[in-house]
Amino acid sequence: MFREMRRGGQALSAAECAAALEAGTSGVLAVSGDGGYPYAVPLSYVFCGDRLFFHCAKSGHKLDAIARCDKVSFCVIDRDSVVPEKFTTYFRSVIVFGRARVLGDEAEKRRALELLAEKYAPGPGEARRLEVEKELPRVCIVELSVEHMTGKEAVELVREKRGGGPKA
Repeated sequence: MFREMRRGGQALSAAECAAALEAGTSGVLAVSGDGGYPYAVPLSYVFCGDRLFFHCAKSGHKLDAIARCDKVSFCVIDRDSVVPEKFTTYFRSVIVFGRARVLGDEAEKRRALELLAEKYAPGPGEARRLEVEKELPRVCIVELSVEHMTGKEAVELVREKRGGGPKA
């Protein structure tokens, strides 16, 4: 169902993909938008196991699109170093394909919001706990269940990992 990567030698392992998703702070969610047009929106997220979570308002384009079609993709750019003298970039990115659903269960919603809060506001937890309680009734939490994940990096980074360094 999912295409194989054309340049398989540049593919990231599942562990490398997961590490990039865990380290990232923002990504772009793509849904099937109004009138058949793709709709891609940047957002903050948290990755946990085989799921991504993000919060949003309780209504809007993104939620309308998910209600029509729960199949989505999500892209994170882990590295993007411009190398002008070589007319290239040393990039690393991950794309996730999966299904999105709005969390309705209060416990699921709370846990996801706690994960988001821990990621973006680490440290002592009392202020974070109070913020979660305050925002919980106001926000919508969406879960993206990962069905397929691919990652790719620049060939120069592949060579670096193998000990050859970037080729001039």
